[in-house]
Amino acid sequence: MESPEKVDVNRASVEELATALFGIGRKRARAIVRRREELKGFSSLDDLLDIKGITCHFLERNGNLLFCQKNQVSTAKSMEGLSSSSSSSFSDGGAVDEESGVHGDWEEGENEDIDEREDDLSDTAEGIEDHCGESYYYFVADLVQETQGRGLVQRVKPKMKRKSENGLDVRSLSPGKKLCKGSEYTSSLSPCINTTTTFGDIRNGNIPGQHRRRITSVTPPTDLQEWLGMFQRWSGPEKLLALDELIDRCETSQIKYMMQVIEPQFQRDFISLLPKELALYVLSFLEPRDLLRAAQTCRYWRILAEDNLLWREKCREEMIEEPLYLRRRRMLSTGFMYSPWKSAFMRQHKIDTNWRSGEIKPPKVLKGHDDHVITCLQFSGNRILSGSDDNTLKVWSAITGECVQTLVGHTGGVWSSQMRGSIVISGSTDRTLKVWNAETGECIHTLYGHASTVRCMHLHGNKVVSGSRDATLRVWDIDTGRCLHTLLGHVAAVRCVQYDGERVVSGAYDYTVKVWDPLTETCVHTLQGHTNRVYSLQVS
Repeated sequence: MESPEKVDVNRASVEELATALFGIGRKRARAIVRRREELKGFSSLDDLLDIKGITCHFLERNGNLLFCQKNQVSTAKSMEGLSSSSSSSFSDGGAVDEESGVHGDWEEGENEDIDEREDDLSDTAEGIEDHCGESYYYFVADLVQETQGRGLVQRVKPKMKRKSENGLDVRSLSPGKKLCKGSEYTSSLSPCINTTTTFGDIRNGNIPGQHRRRITSVTPPTDLQEWLGMFQRWSGPEKLLALDELIDRCETSQIKYMMQVIEPQFQRDFISLLPKELALYVLSFLEPRDLLRAAQTCRYWRILAEDNLLWREKCREEMIEEPLYLRRRRMLSTGFMYSPWKSAFMRQHKIDTNWRSGEIKPPKVLKGHDDHVITCLQFSGNRILSGSDDNTLKVWSAITGECVQTLVGHTGGVWSSQMRGSIVISGSTDRTLKVWNAETGECIHTLYGHASTVRCMHLHGNKVVSGSRDATLRVWDIDTGRCLHTLLGHVAAVRCVQYDGERVVSGAYDYTVKVWDPLTETCVHTLQGHTNRVYSLQVS
């Protein structure tokens, strides 16, 4: 059995390639010839892999049928193959248009353009056949007629025919039938079916059916339409070349005008055009900083950029947990929800920024007690309360650092204090408690009862419990200034106390902690175990 004849990819025509090779077809054969002419010949069979549709599997399958001889490409032979694939309507001596009947010889160099157009139409037709299940055939040619004896070349407009398997003309399609997605063949069907979108269509899209002229102060030149018609007849590459030359000859103001006209037409808010789910998916690829900038674009982008699930993912990427106080979403305005995950992310970001690059502000020093000892300190809202052994208390502004009030009235050093809003309660070595108005500095009540220094106290509601070095605790009503209950049981000075409205817990120098029922004035529990004085305690 004779071995099949091998094909030289640097010499074979389209017909030879399409006939001799498996799984190639005329479409890929023409692509091989075009690529060969671009490279001025293949250096090896591996160059075929650069062509769309040519794979390693194809080379393995046709390995015994192909070889590559490194020499000049036979352009005439390739052209012959390409021209022979155009249409059977052309004879050897000339080209004839079936509808116009115009005869003429092909001008040298015209075959390549014709084959490229035929390839584009063929590719489109194959795509339509794949998607729609129908076969479409196209016949397109630029006819060149040479006038005898004059050497003039006349270009005849392209003639096109489109037929389906049923022989129906394109105009027989029902108006409601949609063309296949991705098919661009409608741009080359006939002069009456022109779907090519020009920039003028985009520019005038906001005013359908009307031509909008931007410059009205200048009368159009008489030869403007002729110049535009000449530009329209040029091919795509020729138009690009003309535009390149035209731009080089424009002044700066003219280029600026072109930018003002062109740029807005290509600015599209694609995020707003997408479904919300897809828009959020796109935004999820942004960094948090870019997401915050996107939120400043418009109201709709802000709503998208405030999405709670979007920021939850950002927080999880940074290992940030949602704080408890952000569990409830707050509504900033009608229909707009504030994202707690975003707030958590921003809070953590500010903390990190302050640690890494935050400015260290100089501390504010509150001076007022001179050289005396500060014995107690309270903080409430934006006020600071300090007590000293100079027998006074001072109320400070935490914002400005200024002393806004000085409470004078004790005859001994102040050793304990409590503050809530504008109410201040102090205990002193003069064995009294005083109730103050922090706004006016007025002493409302003076509470007498202890036999020694009032060393500790705790305020709850309108009641305050005080502990003294006389080993007793007293429960007071700050509204009336009356002593409601006296708790006896410690055998040494009471140093610390806590009160939750129901139980009183105290610690003393007798090494014990006692739990009291203030209503019955009885000790419920005595907690023993410490081997020295109890100075502090907390109740929760």
